[in-house]
Amino acid sequence: MRPFTVPAGCAAVFLPAGLPREGRVAFWFPDAPDRPPPLTPVADAGTGAASERSGLGAGEVTVVRDEGEGARALTALAVLLPVAEALPLLVGARHDRSAHPAAACWGAAALHALHVIARGRLLPGLTASDHDAWRAGPLDADDIAQLRAVAAAMPPEAHAVPLTREGPDEEGLRLPEPEALVRAFLDAVADSLPRTPAAAHAAGAPFAARAAQHLPGARTWAAEAAAGMDAGVRVSLRLDLSAYELFDRAETAAGPDDAVRRAGAALVQIHSLADPTLVIDAAALWAGESADSFGPRARIDAMLALRRAARVWAPLARLLESDVPDALPLSEDELYDLLGPGAARLASAGVAVHWPRELARTLTAAAVVRPAPGSATDGTPFFDSEELLKFNWQLALDGDPLTEGEMDALAESHRPIVRLRDQWVVVDPALVRKARKRELGLLEPVDALAAALTGTAEVDGETVHAVPTGALAALRDRLVAGPAAVPQPPALAATLRDYQLRGLAWLDLMTSLGLGGCLADDMGLGKTITVIALHLHRARRAPTLVVCPASLLGNWQREAARFAPGVPVHRYHGAGRTLDGVSEGFVLTTYGTMRSSADALAAHTWGMVVADEAQHVKNPFSSTAKALRTIPSPARVALTGTPVENNLSELWALLDWTTPGLLGPLKAFRARHARIVENVENARSADVKDAENEEAVERLARLVRPFLLRRRKSDPGIVPELPPKTESDHPVALTREQASLYEAVVRETMAAIEASEGIARRGLVMKLLTSLKQICNHPAQYLKEDAARLTGRSGKLALLDELLDTILTEDGSVLVFTQYVSMARLLSAHLTARAIPSQLLHGGTPVLERERMVDRFQSGETPVFLLSLKAAGTGLNLTRAGHVVHFDRWWNPAVEEQATDRAYRIGQTQPVQVHRLIAEGTVEDRIAEMLASKRALADAVLGSGEAALTELTDRELGDLVSLRRPA
Repeated sequence: MRPFTVPAGCAAVFLPAGLPREGRVAFWFPDAPDRPPPLTPVADAGTGAASERSGLGAGEVTVVRDEGEGARALTALAVLLPVAEALPLLVGARHDRSAHPAAACWGAAALHALHVIARGRLLPGLTASDHDAWRAGPLDADDIAQLRAVAAAMPPEAHAVPLTREGPDEEGLRLPEPEALVRAFLDAVADSLPRTPAAAHAAGAPFAARAAQHLPGARTWAAEAAAGMDAGVRVSLRLDLSAYELFDRAETAAGPDDAVRRAGAALVQIHSLADPTLVIDAAALWAGESADSFGPRARIDAMLALRRAARVWAPLARLLESDVPDALPLSEDELYDLLGPGAARLASAGVAVHWPRELARTLTAAAVVRPAPGSATDGTPFFDSEELLKFNWQLALDGDPLTEGEMDALAESHRPIVRLRDQWVVVDPALVRKARKRELGLLEPVDALAAALTGTAEVDGETVHAVPTGALAALRDRLVAGPAAVPQPPALAATLRDYQLRGLAWLDLMTSLGLGGCLADDMGLGKTITVIALHLHRARRAPTLVVCPASLLGNWQREAARFAPGVPVHRYHGAGRTLDGVSEGFVLTTYGTMRSSADALAAHTWGMVVADEAQHVKNPFSSTAKALRTIPSPARVALTGTPVENNLSELWALLDWTTPGLLGPLKAFRARHARIVENVENARSADVKDAENEEAVERLARLVRPFLLRRRKSDPGIVPELPPKTESDHPVALTREQASLYEAVVRETMAAIEASEGIARRGLVMKLLTSLKQICNHPAQYLKEDAARLTGRSGKLALLDELLDTILTEDGSVLVFTQYVSMARLLSAHLTARAIPSQLLHGGTPVLERERMVDRFQSGETPVFLLSLKAAGTGLNLTRAGHVVHFDRWWNPAVEEQATDRAYRIGQTQPVQVHRLIAEGTVEDRIAEMLASKRALADAVLGSGEAALTELTDRELGDLVSLRRPA
């Protein structure tokens, strides 16, 4: 069947029939009743083709129209549709702003009917002529409220078919009540939809065939079904436990000889569906109270409701044998069942169970971690101990732990409600099982510490509340409270700033406990000098091993010689390297050398191992990360400005090296923490909140926070020590050549992407993004041309020339970053042609040449420094620069900030201006918007990269990359 649309101004009205499924929906024009509505299939619109829909029929309908001085009946030309065929039109009209209010109201009724039917609210019954008919029901209070709301909103045109005319004039016209008409419409939908073509094969089968089936012998059965559907009341159970205490006392005196022990009673309450505020006990209703409020059928409806409830909870059947179904005596087994599955089954049948307010439900259980007896409280003996820790259930009432004797008594109890500390307490069977089996096993110290910090633990696949005690609680408190102040080492030839002293104290606390930590300060805040101070403070004769990128070897050697004069510094790098005679001071090596010489390094004794720019080992499965883990040390420190660049697995890799086992296995960490946190961040970006997942984020933060010290330049107490930084986005227009190339690449590559899937599609998306960014930079980069003709072809290059002219006129210095070495080479050639002194640093630049380049720039010899983002984004101190230009955008804001921090760092005395060049109307524009929101995600140690964009749909990708020309 092809979809129809309802023309603007076309009203709808439901015409009921004796058989509900034979009802029709009439569509007519109130303003032009002599014109039939042009209901045309969408596929045929504008073609003039006739409809092939079998249910579509033209006809006449008598309607009532208000003509100002009064209403009168007239004949209107209408299109009549069976209910099932009218449903799509009505639902569409519900969301169509141009639809007539009458059509929109019946659209709301259609949606409500579909929701009722989808929930299985169908009852079989008979019409007045004893023919089979499905009815919608039973309807609960919410269903009735929605039905009445739809009826109240109906304009006159929605129920404009007159019922009768009491006289010859128009004043005798009577219209059907909207509520009754909507109720009949719900029945018509219920009677139409179950009779599918498959059901129609059961010719002559009641409630399946479309033809009417006469069933005069089913009248009694149908009356009960109809009563259940049209009931005006519902029932609930209110538990009275006063009989429980009386019987308990009597049992104490007489002995437990009864076969069934009474535990109280369930009192029946009657609720009005018409007015949910009306509630009465069954005893009062049967006594004749409030009979007018509940209506004459209230007792019958209540008995029928109890009969239906007894089908899901058998004990209620005893009430059906009573003259007054007011109270049901309960055995303890029945009460126990009501505490669990019984109440759930009753709730599904619409029967609520109300417990006494004075009944205590505050019996809780927590997993308690107890260190081995005799453990010291200073932390070190606990963590270094090889003894496992005890892990037990501890039950508490109102937060006050039960004694061993009380838990024993609870374990021996077989009652759903027990007497504890002079009050009745509901006992969950699960709590009884925990009281009986208190021993949960043993924990490794590192697992116990994780439980203590997060306040949770995993027990049989369930996350439960965990409570540390003794030395473990003392260690937790010490970590959470933070370190005590540590004086600056006398041998340090510098004065540490306040935040650097706090970093030193934190590192001293973590390393003295044997826990390790990650110092994740922003670049330029002095992580190197803080670690040098830590080495001096520890006053250990064993040397400190520093593993860093090759580009930082010279920086470490200069900094160590400057701030710790007299301390030996040994480079373990290059041919002929050896550790012979090395017994103190610093040993500097690269990640590559460490990987190839891991056995030799592991055989040496180290007082501390430091991993600088530790994001180099963010992949725990890389050979570099595996080699680093083989080097033993009593203290491990990771240094990085970006603890997380792409996902939380990188954070796991860093902390699992500094404090092995803290976060558990990677697979379990991903399942328990990472995926939830990343989903929460995605939901936050869509302004959606989930309390349970937000708690998971906080749980991870509690676990990680003590082991990761993160400070930013914008933090209070740090920013006053740095000059101001100004960041500006410079939108530039594409040249005609760039725009033509851009649109051609989008058109051709999107066609290929739409025809591909899987890995091939992802590869094409990555290729498209790279091509577009290169075109935004300069056509010569995309076309792989040499530097023969660059001027006048790129908006970015033109703006860079303007910026450089201004900066150099003011005798300034500038860093120009690009993620593409090929673009950096083009810029270098362009500046050479303009006689502007510049130098280019990229991944292939030798270590010694890098150091010479830094010296030349810092001395002012070369004012323009071109740098490849990956090769120069970390480890360089370039405070001569007062300007930083990002020629193209990187996908991770933290990486861009690291590059900016080459200039904006401790030691900088002049204001820093950051210029980001953005090609207007292109994918770069959309990237800029994404990065602005992504900075907030980076604050929650979360990020994503280019690869995420490969999962966009074709439509989303097309919207991302399409060129939007400025007005």
